[in-house]
Amino acid sequence: MVAAYAAIFSLVGKLVDERRMVKSAEAASAACFGLLTLASAALIWAFVNRRFDVEYVYHYSDKALSMFYTITAFWAGQEGSILLWAWLLSLFAMWVILQNRHAHQESMPYITFTMMFTLCLFLSIMVFITPPFATYHFKPPDGLGLNPLLQNPGMIWHPPTLYLGYVGFTVPFAFAMAAMITGKLDDTWIRSTRRWTLFAWLFLTIGIILGGQWAYVELGWGGYWAWDPVENASFMPWLAGTAYLHSVMIQEKRGMLKIWNMVLVTTTFLLCIFGTFITRSGIVGSVHSFGESSLGPVFMAFLLLGIAASVILLLVRWDDLQSQNEIDSLLSRESTFLYNNLVLMAMLLVVFIGTVWPFISEAVRGQQATVTAAYFDKINVPIGLTLLFLMALCPLISWRKTSVQNLKRNFMVPGIISLAGGIALFILGIRKGYPLTSFILCIFVAVAILLEFIRGTTARHSRFGEMYPAALGRLIWRNKRRYGGYIVHIGVVLIFVGITGSSSYKIEREVFVKPGEEFQLGKYTLKYEKFSQYETQSKLVNAAIVSVYNEGKKVDILTPEKNLHFKGSEQPVSEVSIYWNLAEDVYLILAGFDANHGATFKAVINPLIVWLWIGGTVMTIGSIVAFWPDKKKKTSPI
Repeated sequence: MVAAYAAIFSLVGKLVDERRMVKSAEAASAACFGLLTLASAALIWAFVNRRFDVEYVYHYSDKALSMFYTITAFWAGQEGSILLWAWLLSLFAMWVILQNRHAHQESMPYITFTMMFTLCLFLSIMVFITPPFATYHFKPPDGLGLNPLLQNPGMIWHPPTLYLGYVGFTVPFAFAMAAMITGKLDDTWIRSTRRWTLFAWLFLTIGIILGGQWAYVELGWGGYWAWDPVENASFMPWLAGTAYLHSVMIQEKRGMLKIWNMVLVTTTFLLCIFGTFITRSGIVGSVHSFGESSLGPVFMAFLLLGIAASVILLLVRWDDLQSQNEIDSLLSRESTFLYNNLVLMAMLLVVFIGTVWPFISEAVRGQQATVTAAYFDKINVPIGLTLLFLMALCPLISWRKTSVQNLKRNFMVPGIISLAGGIALFILGIRKGYPLTSFILCIFVAVAILLEFIRGTTARHSRFGEMYPAALGRLIWRNKRRYGGYIVHIGVVLIFVGITGSSSYKIEREVFVKPGEEFQLGKYTLKYEKFSQYETQSKLVNAAIVSVYNEGKKVDILTPEKNLHFKGSEQPVSEVSIYWNLAEDVYLILAGFDANHGATFKAVINPLIVWLWIGGTVMTIGSIVAFWPDKKKKTSPI
């Protein structure tokens, strides 16, 4: 009721020019945050105090569950995750109102309306469809327990970071809608939401990386990304958000691509809602989804309303959104940003079609078609390599126009080094087309970006006489947006290295061995030492002890497990064991066992995969640098 009041009176107050109504609506928005904080605290209290008469607590915890996982069970299921989403949205709405209490007075009522109307969606779902405080008429002595797959540090941080990204994109969307409604279509709304966009993109990135890491260590299949519909649901808004982050720089610099930016920010937000729809509607079968529910029609109605409102506003403001300038040359930084956007959107289209095709097939033919990972890989690999090339091109090209002479000079060093690197890799045995191309491009991009740091650092050293480390630090800190972006691109290069190595040169083997026997996996020898079985408070542990040798030297002991949990899962749950270094992972799964006769192991070598996680960390660092605000300059009182 309070959220609906805030949405209605912010709009009505603006239309009738009654400032007190608008202020009252803003106060109601803050009240929503207070009430949702109270509700969230109540649910956590119910978990901590083992209130198993609350259905949600009963389904996702038990007495044996550690307090750490008991508290994080808050977002383990449908009801709690919706409450978390609503709480974050109310927090961001209040934050935006406080940030802009003396600014954007004409736009703020529409911004408040957009955010509170969205909040009404999630609150209505909580009240009428998935109430988190539904209770039994009696108090069960114990709960059903938390799914063992969720009892992993990755699943503690993955959902909240993903939600921070999803919810964060509501802010730039609300500002975009307000800009179109008021007709204030310059880049003011973009500058006002730049850090909000970076914030949302950063946490969405972290959420995706953490999700891949969780899948890798917990699901026991040897991979980290399977083009699962729910994985795609988070990847699609990331692609659109990435395109938007690049595209807005052209509008800020040249006053161009205004329509395109409106489309991108709207698409990003709606894809966040679409991702929530996929995860919670039950229309997909996925280890990541929440199962069947009646939420689908509600989210679909909101999506259709959002699309309709956005299209109408775009058509109304079409003439006002025309660009002030045109691209002067195909060899300019503006053009590379545009190419980058087109490639990102092409990948988004491929992923979207592959994700929704089974639903369309079932609706039309009554039979759900299967879209395999091969479809996504076959099309997205060349698209991804094109994107990598454009990343190399952008730092080497000037705004407006680049002369052929400058292009040759800027390309010479990265080109020579990457060509030499490619020859060396070919000699070392990397001769497949796509992997070799990917590694050459990675070298090219890394060298091109490194040269940018070297040029800037050398210039500061020459001009100010600073020591090189100090010059590098000040170069980055005084140009945080630019060099933070370069650091992010280095992270992307490292992720490409990890993806290329692990997908192209994976070695996989399944063997049955008896205690004391050995088997070979690439250059490693694995010896099955013994089988161990014991009980803990929550599970029956079945563990194999396996020694890992490299060229006769023992390098590690792996203990893959296949455990039977007393609660939370009826099926045995695999716990993988990994020996890793910077070159490769030895990934071992206990696929089956006979305590007396032997065990079946699935063993995998994943080359270079650790660089995927290192790359995600570097991307996070770069995003934080770009996000970090500058110190406010002191102004004279006169």
